[in-house]
Amino acid sequence: MGKVRTKTVKKASKIIVEKYYNSLTTDFDTNKKVCQEIATIPTKRMRNKIAGFTTHLMARIKKGTVRGISLKLQEEERERRMDYVPEVSYVDEIINRGIEVSDEVSDMLKTIGFGDLKSVTKVSHSTGHHQHHNKRRGNKSY
Repeated sequence: MGKVRTKTVKKASKIIVEKYYNSLTTDFDTNKKVCQEIATIPTKRMRNKIAGFTTHLMARIKKGTVRGISLKLQEEERERRMDYVPEVSYVDEIINRGIEVSDEVSDMLKTIGFGDLKSVTKVSHSTGHHQHHNKRRGNKSY
């Protein structure tokens, strides 16, 4: 069974991680020394709990963003991801490759005035019904 971490331990660890992120690692002993130097913690047991949770948070931060912790590093990375614009969009790639449509869809496009699109190619299917596969029941034809 796991141990219960109190609100005090979690709050102190989050504050320490936000303020002293650069001096913390994923090593408990290093984090214990950092906690001892930067904070006034009343007992050794409490210090160890805070250092342990801080180590846990640092490991989670390495994997990805952590809810409730605002790091300049995380914010910059998030902004970088949001500002990224690919050279050729995914939609343009698909259009350039060409879109294959059935006879029925091709006729629909012609009726609304889009029959002469260059990237759309008509493909006729040999079977009139679709094949569906269900893992439990096997192949079914509808």
